[in-house]
Amino acid sequence: MSTDVEEKTAPALSTTDDVKVDNELGLATTNNDGEIQTIHHRIDKAVERSYLRKLDFYLLPFLSLMYLFNSVDRSNLSNAKTDGFDTDMHFQGNEYSLLLLLFYVPNGLADKEFDLKECRSTSESAHKAVLRENHTSLADAGLGLLIDDPNRVHELWRNARHPFAYRVRNQLRSCCQKNLLSIWILSAYRFFEAGFYAGTIFHLTLFYKRNELGFRIALIFGSAELAAAFSGILAYGVFQIKNTALKGWQYLFIIEGGITVLLSLFGYYWLPASPQEARWLTSAEKDVARVRSLQDGSKDVGEDFNLKLAFRQWKDPKMIIWAVIALTYPVPFTTASNFLPQIVQRLGYDVVKTNLMTVPPNLAGFCVLLVVTKSSDYFRERTFHICFALTLSLVSLIILATTDVETNKGVAFFAMFLLASGAYIPSCLYHSWHNNNNISENSRAVTTGILVGLANLGGILGSATFRVEYAPNYIPTLAATAACAATSIMLVLGLGLWMKHDNRRRDREQGVRIRPQDVDTSLLKDHENDVNWRWFS
Repeated sequence: MSTDVEEKTAPALSTTDDVKVDNELGLATTNNDGEIQTIHHRIDKAVERSYLRKLDFYLLPFLSLMYLFNSVDRSNLSNAKTDGFDTDMHFQGNEYSLLLLLFYVPNGLADKEFDLKECRSTSESAHKAVLRENHTSLADAGLGLLIDDPNRVHELWRNARHPFAYRVRNQLRSCCQKNLLSIWILSAYRFFEAGFYAGTIFHLTLFYKRNELGFRIALIFGSAELAAAFSGILAYGVFQIKNTALKGWQYLFIIEGGITVLLSLFGYYWLPASPQEARWLTSAEKDVARVRSLQDGSKDVGEDFNLKLAFRQWKDPKMIIWAVIALTYPVPFTTASNFLPQIVQRLGYDVVKTNLMTVPPNLAGFCVLLVVTKSSDYFRERTFHICFALTLSLVSLIILATTDVETNKGVAFFAMFLLASGAYIPSCLYHSWHNNNNISENSRAVTTGILVGLANLGGILGSATFRVEYAPNYIPTLAATAACAATSIMLVLGLGLWMKHDNRRRDREQGVRIRPQDVDTSLLKDHENDVNWRWFS
């Protein structure tokens, strides 16, 4: 072991079970009159600070930049719609809502499939997911050129002779005749975007301790808010291009998709699959990374795929609650990300100003996101912070549903700030929360993929309820979104209070107060069922 690590002897939590010696890490246990003594290496704080600085400098900014353009690719339809995308595509009735709906279905289902495949090598899961998603954005770069004229697709297949190509050609012609070609194309290629966010979250759990996770996820996920602001600014400029062969929304797709492709090419070189493979870490820092993960994050590091362990947590009835929360908390986020420009448009602004007016709420929301997640990590508390964020969204939705925005523009714009401030926080803290209470890398890889997939499916409601007949006030949409926010608040509060109660019960039984950070996760033989476990609530 490195000389940067010193030995320290400290009493472990009382137990009668033998604990396996880990000579590689330097952990050992001795049985002394029925009490287990733990001898382990103390982490050198200077090396740990250096390790965290490198992660925050080399890893986080690039992942944030990739997710920014991932989010731009996913949400640019709302900006395009303000420039007449739906009119140019001859959408009728609720076909625009159908377009958004069909994005969430394949994306949510594929999230589960891709993460199941990737967890076979847990240390490489996020690396593959991140890079795969960004290559699919090549479609965005060409999408603006393609979908303005469905006959161009016919031209691509006109001379095809292969039987498969012939069948595809006929299928495309059928789609064109039904005026749904754009829906078919967008849904197909965005299927392959699945797994990016889930893979990124799991990737971060391999590098950071549990109380460092929420803020780091927020830095990455917060780029979604910056993406909305960036897309609004870019749309403001692009939509002023007139009298050209292409329309403004086509230029928007080409520019945003092209940047994402360039980022993905560099990502192959830059992103490490795990701390042990990071070329910019020293051997001492890699040792510290392993010790940190075992002390406050995982029972084992670098696990091989094990199907039984992967689905172990899904035998717990609490997973039903986790799943329902995953289906309900994203609905306010979907409303904010996909339809904020349409809500702002109700204030009576023109196309250009509508896109520009979406920038301030998203920038304010990004600042609130960082403050709340930093507080959550600092106090090691998730329940009340998530409920606070959902309450902000709930209040904003009630204001929008009960206020005449045309005569009360100031109140309506204030509600926009509340919606943007509260809608993004749960995605960061919720996925930190369930990962904080799961110390198996196998289980984290699968559970994160499934719950992120369910969250994507939860976006269906937000998309499906924004129907043409509800315009311009969208009262049923806002009511349904508010109901989902209220449901999520009740479930989060109930689960969190149960965890806090169970921690107190365990303290009484053992006769000592133990905090979650006092528990060495590498010594928990029975994972979260171990007597010494404490919930991160």
